[in-house]
Amino acid sequence: MLGFLKGDPRKKLQKEYEAKLAKALDAQRNGDLRTHGTLMEEAEKIYAEIQALDEKK
Repeated sequence: MLGFLKGDPRKKLQKEYEAKLAKALDAQRNGDLRTHGTLMEEAEKIYAEIQALDEKK
């Protein structure tokens, strides 16, 4: 009934994905490659969730 008040889960995941990528880039620029790798793994997991949502449609 009030479906328009629900947030779009894809948009939320997209924002999280972009934030992880930005943090990973900053870590890489600062020379912290371990953190960069960890953040990229997390970003890849979020991207997989986004792909799964797109496949459901």
